[in-house]
Amino acid sequence: MSRADRAEGASTFRPPSVDRMANWPALAPLIERAGRPLVVEALRAWAEARRGMADVADETACARWCTARLSSLVTPSQRRVFNLTGTVLHTNLGRALLAEEAIEAAVTAMRSPTTLEYDLSGGARGDRDDHISPWLRRLTGAEAATAVNNNAAAVLLVLNALAAGREVIVSRGELIEIGGAFRIPDIMARAGCRLVEVGTTNRTHLKDYAAAIGPDTAAIMKVHPSNYAIEGFTKSVPAAELVALAREKGLPLIEDLGSGTLADLETWGLPHEPTAREAIEAGIDVVTFSGDKLLGGPQAGLVVGRKDLIERIARNPMKRALRLDKVRLAALEATLRLYADPGRLAERLPTIRSLARPAEDIRAQAERLLPTLRKALGSAAEAGIEPVRGQIGSGALPVDLLASFALAMRGKGLDGLADAFRRLPIPVIGRIADDTLYFDLRTLDDEAAFVAQLDQLDVVAG
Repeated sequence: MSRADRAEGASTFRPPSVDRMANWPALAPLIERAGRPLVVEALRAWAEARRGMADVADETACARWCTARLSSLVTPSQRRVFNLTGTVLHTNLGRALLAEEAIEAAVTAMRSPTTLEYDLSGGARGDRDDHISPWLRRLTGAEAATAVNNNAAAVLLVLNALAAGREVIVSRGELIEIGGAFRIPDIMARAGCRLVEVGTTNRTHLKDYAAAIGPDTAAIMKVHPSNYAIEGFTKSVPAAELVALAREKGLPLIEDLGSGTLADLETWGLPHEPTAREAIEAGIDVVTFSGDKLLGGPQAGLVVGRKDLIERIARNPMKRALRLDKVRLAALEATLRLYADPGRLAERLPTIRSLARPAEDIRAQAERLLPTLRKALGSAAEAGIEPVRGQIGSGALPVDLLASFALAMRGKGLDGLADAFRRLPIPVIGRIADDTLYFDLRTLDDEAAFVAQLDQLDVVAG
């Protein structure tokens, strides 16, 4: 800007055009990152904000202002974080981490056309369930299998396909509420079924089911209470007894396992959780369970069982609305393939690896990290190592806790301290309890990245 321009004053100063400003070298990196249309939009806002001011032509200041304005817009809203909450399968933080094999399979599917619904042997249309059905049959012993986008959708589809317009019998003690206030009765209503409750909250007998069966009964449903436990004076009907009743009455028996699992968790010293194979071997006709919880794969709802029933379910028009895309199918197939080698699951599957991690290993990691954490905290808080009990999460084994160790921080202003950790390049998410900020290290598998950013921690002593 010339001296003459300045002398005329702000009232007569004419700023550069937006198109001209967009060609400023200082804005080139931002245009490369965000695209010209967004930068032009920001430049118009800059010119409006600086209307009547001569410094509107300050290239450096303009580039800095536009970069700040667009920063939140061009930064992905879904970011990587360190989950140090103590909940391994944390619903709010994305549940299961995928195995490298699953990640590679998903990336390959994203980059190229695939045989999603194409049969190479015959050169004709194929079925997308063919990618996962053989593995699910092998791993569960079921006659047939299909998959949709989550377990709630699986339950919805099964009920609509097998019992729309008719009655389904469920024990009152199994009318669970899934996260987000999504309840079994609500799913039944949306599926077009009429719920028939039997028994009481804490005790249901076989005679209760038998007495409720009538001419309009379409199915009996058993729901695994995976996100709570009823203790004390309780009674539930074993699967074997329900199977016999269902077969006597010619009714399908459906079981929703919730989290579900394909492996016996006791192998790694964990409490037993019912497996899909156990349900099939017990005689359950249709079993549903999740793919992104204990199974350790992408979000999916898996349905296995009798061939004739699975075929009815797969033919339901609702299936198309709930089906999996090629990326998740590729990741799911790769995850299921890992279960063919159960001896290496803890090595290759992140969920099992985290759940099976020895407490002694976690403590050793805490001891390595403590000096660096104390240096980063300065006088803002005191830090030490404490034994803690974590959770599997996502409705799995709700009363069974995992022995672990945590970095424990105490001091004034813990909310501010937790916020400072969330503002790191890779936000660190812990939990506050008993006037302490805990970082449970069970799921910390990238120690180097955690340490590398601690020198950027911005905290103020309380």
